[in-house]
Amino acid sequence: MKVKLVPRSKVRVSRKSSSKYSKLKEKLGDLKPGGDALQIKYSDKKELNSIRNIAYTYNKENNTKIRSNSDSSKNLIYFYIDK
Repeated sequence: MKVKLVPRSKVRVSRKSSSKYSKLKEKLGDLKPGGDALQIKYSDKKELNSIRNIAYTYNKENNTKIRSNSDSSKNLIYFYIDK
């Protein structure tokens, strides 16, 4: 077996750069204080945790205060910004 180091620029990356949560990331930026809330339907607890993690990361990166509230009986989560 031959092992060789090559420059990173020579490695082609064909990985898809979008995820199923990319629409969520876009919509979080559209929220306004006192405005409409963003409603998202989720399928299970794992997906709910992923959605919340994306919102919390968005808060850290953009220094915002997006809050959430969930309705577990209908599998819905709401994101909003207080006044």
